[in-house]
Amino acid sequence: MAIATLLPATTAFIQRAPRMLIGAEWVEAADGQTMPLRNPATGEQLCVVPRATVDDVDRAVLAARQAFDDSPWSRTRPRERQNLLWKLADLMQRDAELLAQLECLNNGKSAAVAQVMDVQLAIDFLRYMAGWATKIEGSSVEVSVPLMPDQQFHSFIRREAVGVVGAIVAWNFPLLLACWKLGPALATGCTVVLKPADETPLTALKLAELVQEAGYPDGVFNVVTGTGITAGSALTHNPRVDKLTFTGSTAVGKEIGKIAMDNMTRVTLELGGKSPTIVMADADLGSAAAGAASAIFFNQGQVCCAGSRLYVQRKHFDNVVADIAGIANAMKLGSGLDTSVDMGPLISARQQERVWRYIEMGRDSGATLACGGERFGPGYFVKPTVIVDVDQQHSLVQEEIFGPVLVAIPFDDEAEALRLANDSPYGLGASIWSNDLAAVHRMIPRIKSGSVWVNCHSALDPALPFGGYKMSGVGREMGYAAIEHYTELKSVLIKL
Repeated sequence: MAIATLLPATTAFIQRAPRMLIGAEWVEAADGQTMPLRNPATGEQLCVVPRATVDDVDRAVLAARQAFDDSPWSRTRPRERQNLLWKLADLMQRDAELLAQLECLNNGKSAAVAQVMDVQLAIDFLRYMAGWATKIEGSSVEVSVPLMPDQQFHSFIRREAVGVVGAIVAWNFPLLLACWKLGPALATGCTVVLKPADETPLTALKLAELVQEAGYPDGVFNVVTGTGITAGSALTHNPRVDKLTFTGSTAVGKEIGKIAMDNMTRVTLELGGKSPTIVMADADLGSAAAGAASAIFFNQGQVCCAGSRLYVQRKHFDNVVADIAGIANAMKLGSGLDTSVDMGPLISARQQERVWRYIEMGRDSGATLACGGERFGPGYFVKPTVIVDVDQQHSLVQEEIFGPVLVAIPFDDEAEALRLANDSPYGLGASIWSNDLAAVHRMIPRIKSGSVWVNCHSALDPALPFGGYKMSGVGREMGYAAIEHYTELKSVLIKL
């Protein structure tokens, strides 16, 4: 066992008084209430944070509104926005180990992996978005205006910041998801109120400290911690919010979308997934098995685009499943501070119970467990599980489990693989494992998902838009598409 030593700064951050950032001030909840955070690896209380009230959220939105409308931020030039984002990314790089340890303690994931994956990807994304700050363009247009044939006109289109952004993020990648919202908002000149997930607010609070240190004006970034029922709902309903951006479950996202339409608030929703991994007969089967295992077991399977449905051409099905089961059985589970561990705990006792219910559902319906199917504590652990002999219409195949549970089904030909892959209410991601590029290019346009990976899975880059078809959401994160979602178009017509 190789347990990483906590930095003094990590310990100090956890032990600090419960505060959240509203405007220029670090404050308690208006009524003084707090809520406990737990270490998923032990189940023990880690610390407490403020339980924000509706009044707290209203004050945060007002601070963001004033910062957007009246503060120096509203007059900040593109180069300044670019440089501030670079400064923020540099500060995150300086504190990368601290951020990774906070993510590990609060979320359960490996601290070592969080540093090279979650934190570094967040830093890279902010630096990518910094470049867009100076490249936001409008256009000039030659117009006709038929009703005024004898007049001359000058016309152009401006792209302007949408305004106050209400951002609500999930608990599986707390820091990275926060930066996916924050980067384009700050690049375009918006202001933000962030409501992190109930379970995982620590890195959002540390990020708020770094935003202040980077030199952003007061009110540009606000963080309110609390429950989704109170704080999240208040942010969603607030009429001063110009745009809502949410990452989380489809059920909650649909409710947020309805509320947004009532207020005509701009909205993007990155929601659930049940992504297929398709292994064709000509694939490198060793690489495909390792890739499929990583696609579902990375981050304990708590990934919206996890490859939770495995389809393998029938003649290789048993061998590929056996290889994945072998990988799963060899994985070591434990605390994310232990650098020898392959998989950490699930986020909470509730999530552990949810995943366990699906496994039991499979047993009860006569499915076969190729491996796993066990849970243990202390902490919220579920062993990586592979299930076979399951009908395509079973809940194990159709519903998002959000845990280390893989359902494997054989197929006979390309047409059947596509039919099975698309037979889902979700459409976030998919991967194809094949060396036949002609077949791959036939399949890509027929797969109904926002991302298709070939001979890899969940490979993300800041330049590539990320989002889903069907019940997997509306809009896109990352790439220039994100800039479009954080801006409005204004048409200007001047009669000369």
